[in-house]
Formats: sequence, C-alpha cells, structure tokens
Amino acid sequence: MKLKQLVEQLKLRLGTDHFEYIFDKEKDKLRLEFKSLNKGMDISLADILAKYHSIKEKAIDEVVYTIGQTFEAMKKEQTEGFQDLSHVFPVIRSTSFPLTSNEGQPFLTSEHTAETRIYYALDLGTTYRLIDESMLQKLSISENQIKEAARFSVRKLPTNTKKDEVAGNMFYFINENDGYDASRILNESFLKEMESKIEGDMTLSVPHQDVLIIGDIRNEVGYDVLAQMTMHFFSVGAVPITSLSFVYEKGELEPIFIMAKNKVKKEQDEK
Repeated sequence: MKLKQLVEQLKLRLGTDHFEYIFDKEKDKLRLEFKSLNKGMDISLADILAKYHSIKEKAIDEVVYTIGQTFEAMKKEQTEGFQDLSHVFPVIRSTSFPLTSNEGQPFLTSEHTAETRIYYALDLGTTYRLIDESMLQKLSISENQIKEAARFSVRKLPTNTKKDEVAGNMFYFINENDGYDASRILNESFLKEMESKIEGDMTLSVPHQDVLIIGDIRNEVGYDVLAQMTMHFFSVGAVPITSLSFVYEKGELEPIFIMAKNKVKKEQDEK
C-alpha cells in the first residue's frame, strides 16, 4: 500500500461529511480538520504504513478508531468541559511525544524520567483528551489543581496483577485496558506494597500505554528475558512509550543500562 492509497482508505472509512483531508506528500502527513469544531489533528502516514506491513488491516482499524474517539472527545469537551476533577488522570508518554497540541497550545506536563514524561488527561468515558494550558484558562482551573486531582485519581485505579514465572524470575502484569495501565507507575503506595514482596531486584517497565510490568529479577537470565519482553510489548503497542526498563529502589527509578554500567565500574574499582 502507498501513501495515496492509505489516504483514500481513510476517506472511505471516515467519510467526508465531518472531515476535511489535507494531504502533505512531502512530509508524509495528513491533516484532518473536524468541520463542525474548527479543530484538527495531524496523522503520520509513515507510522501507519509501517504498522500496516506487519498487522495489515488492523493498523487502519486502530487509526480509524483513534480518530473517531478523538473527534467525540473534542465534541464532548466543547459542550461539557470539566464536570468533575475526579475525571482527571495522569498519562505516561515518551519524552519524544509532542509538547504542544495540534493547535500549538502547550500541554500540561511534569518531569518523570529521562525516558518518560507525565501528561494530564480529562477522561471522557471511552477516550480522553490531553489537557493543554488553554483549557486551564478557559475553565479557570489551576495547574496545581489538575496535578493534585491526577495524583488522587491514579491511587484509586485497580491494581490487579497477573503473575508469570520465567527461568526462576517472577513477572507481574497490569493490563486493565482502561488507558491508564502505565500510569500505575505513579502510584507510590502500590509500588511500595509490591516492593515488600520482591525477593530480587525490582524492575518497572512501561513499554506502551496499556501495560505495566513489574519484575522480580532473581538471576542474570531475568534481565535478558525482561529486555526481550519489553521490546516485544514496545513494538506491538498502540501507544509505545519506551523499551527501557527501570530498577526501582527506595522510591527512585534508574534505567537498567545505567545500572549495568555502574555495576561494571564497581567491579573494576574493586579489582
């Protein structure tokens, strides 16, 4: 499939009643304008094509669903706004994720790690809308109110885990598919509870939005398994975040590749 064919497929699936399509061939980008809202979104056609080569029609299904949900979210936000701050949640994204909306408004963010950043979202039921600074101004809500509400909301999310053992190492998975699985990495009380059960090194992985992996790494093979596991999840996730994992110790997150270098350096110093 070529770029032009992909654009035609999207037009066929989404129709032209609600959307205007602006195809930028040089940048492999499609600008989709929502006619009734005077708002729009940019779509990377190259990213969709890359997925299409591996998962075929499912790649188009995913983007059509995302566009439809974004459109509904924008309509709902315009008519309802912030009904309740309990509908505000934090979401984890890669540091390469855009810092501004399609309209050029800065998103509300907080620092997390060198690989990840915290964004804030207004939950709209089947989807959510990332909160930008213009939304705060329109609704007279402060940045601190949003962040405090998000911290409270993430602590209320269920933390049921599925357990798997590989080569003597234990792995725990949270996969509720509620859009906030990776966000559980911000639930400090849950992490401390898990830490009390861990016998080896505790690791945390957020390869994509819809999973949090907690590792109890008890031998060197466990790190190899973890690396393969996170890379697999990262490659298949609808919203990939990072293929790196983190060691969790005393409330701090440290990328595993840094830890490994430190171990080597420590061993050399001892010699």
